[in-house]
Amino acid sequence: MALVSIPDPASPDSAARVPEGALLVRMPTSPIAGGNLVGARFERPAGVPTIDVRSPYNGALLGSVPDSGAEQVAHVVAAASQVQRAWASTPIKERSVPLFRFRELCLARLDELAHSAARECGKTVDEARAGVLKGLEVAEYALGLQNLDLGGSLEVSRGVRCEVRREPLGVVCGITPFNFPAMVPMWMFPIAITLGNCFVLKPSEKVALTSLMLGELMLEAGYPAGVFSLVHGGKTAVDALLEHPDVKAYGFVGSSKVAAQVYARGAALGKRVLALGGAKNTIILAPDADPALAVSGVVASFTGCAGQRCMAGSLLVAVGECDPLIDGIVAAAASLRLGRDMGAIIDGAALERLEAAIARAVKEGATLRTDGRRPTAPRAHEQGHWLRPTILDHVSPRSFAATDELFGPVLSIVRVKTLHEALEIEKASPYGNATSVFTQSGAVAQQVSDQAESSMIGINVGVPVPREPFSFGGSKASRFGHGDITGAGGVELWTQLKKVTSKWAKAPDGTWMS
Repeated sequence: MALVSIPDPASPDSAARVPEGALLVRMPTSPIAGGNLVGARFERPAGVPTIDVRSPYNGALLGSVPDSGAEQVAHVVAAASQVQRAWASTPIKERSVPLFRFRELCLARLDELAHSAARECGKTVDEARAGVLKGLEVAEYALGLQNLDLGGSLEVSRGVRCEVRREPLGVVCGITPFNFPAMVPMWMFPIAITLGNCFVLKPSEKVALTSLMLGELMLEAGYPAGVFSLVHGGKTAVDALLEHPDVKAYGFVGSSKVAAQVYARGAALGKRVLALGGAKNTIILAPDADPALAVSGVVASFTGCAGQRCMAGSLLVAVGECDPLIDGIVAAAASLRLGRDMGAIIDGAALERLEAAIARAVKEGATLRTDGRRPTAPRAHEQGHWLRPTILDHVSPRSFAATDELFGPVLSIVRVKTLHEALEIEKASPYGNATSVFTQSGAVAQQVSDQAESSMIGINVGVPVPREPFSFGGSKASRFGHGDITGAGGVELWTQLKKVTSKWAKAPDGTWMS
């Protein structure tokens, strides 16, 4: 695919060579005609409507993909089903060989993957690059599975042995969101495929083009046709995947509302489903916090990926006298440059929703410390969807601004007098994804990590995403189903246990087992 060449914004002298306001993400020279990956071929079925993919940066048409229905889903699943048993019977050491090549191919094309993800989901190229690398960490974990004993054996009585084996489920599916076009799929398919499953990816129709690159790289890495498949589309495709009798398990990441629906439908059909939802993550700010850690950590948490991630710290609960720290947060957030330090909002509807939420919060009594609505965008970004960092102070702890997931670069500040009050606010949230605390007190940090109800805790870390092999996953309304999506949780998700009890001779002494 031919791309417009511009200086790499990550290079040391890029600031001198790239004009202010220039578009730092590369755009394709012509729209990409994407298709479903069926076996070893990308197919664009005739007569099927298509979905346009546009860049949040400037509204440019990036390409299109099929809006698949039940017939196209069945075609993709059939191709995967044909090879699944042969793939499952392949020793895990051999199943790991293509993953080594996939990792190397991704690193060789890291810049291309980063620009692809950035231009279609709106984040900066650096953020997109970091997402690919985080996804590759999961691939590296999956590469280590060949050296782990995934089962076990024990002599449970004289002459009687029990053995447990981990076996793949069959054809499994990942339904992934718009905000991480490469990373979230890579949280799923390296583990699932290495364990012997065939994997069907249904990416968000808003960011469907990076998945085409992933499919190309999987084929180039040497995976047999059908081991990794792609099907594009919207709700109709998701429903068809959930209903298909040959798809045995699902990983989902998206909003809590849709996660609950996916989980309920899959569970009703007897399928295994882990559906990760949204969040309203709390950052507890203590007055003794290290200013350098707290200011940068809070700003990065609520503005990273333009706040469009389930790990964004969008609720700041300030304990006691924190005005100097909050002033620093406001100043740092106001200095961020659109297109360079922070990316765009995914589409016009999301931008309108965020602007309405800010107006509602102000009407209900919040104080605007920074107002990011309708900024003057750089010329190359004029047709995009942009919102500068917005900070709402003196927010009521029970208001929608403090409790609802806004999913944008909006920070709501609630003031309290004690750590106990802060923790009560955290516990009252229906979500349970992440909670962070900024403090120099070990006792305060310990109290937060012991009492907070979120499943991922950060101490002077604004985005407490666990590194592998520690697994990712929330609790309460942030997760529907059991377990986590990566690490050991991913192994549990994509396998089932087979138990074998054996005896080869009559034992000389009698037990209940003889």
